[in-house]
Amino acid sequence: MTDRDIFEMINGLSAEEERLFATAGDGGGLSGEEIQRLEEIQVQLDRCYDLLHQRQARRVVGLDPDDAKPRPGSVVEGYEQ
Repeated sequence: MTDRDIFEMINGLSAEEERLFATAGDGGGLSGEEIQRLEEIQVQLDRCYDLLHQRQARRVVGLDPDDAKPRPGSVVEGYEQ
């Protein structure tokens, strides 16, 4: 997966997230399924950003960015901000 692939995934997930927020903003709120999907999107976005950071770090130290691996949501969601 290239940086471009990851950015395209981020753009797609962000667009879906915006649609869900727009749906909630019309006063009707979100269904249980929509809330669950929104949570899934947020985890996937965190995983994408984590992968980009891994790739950048590998590049900086002269390693192959393609060796970076996506981490599970349980790992990236446990990071302290």
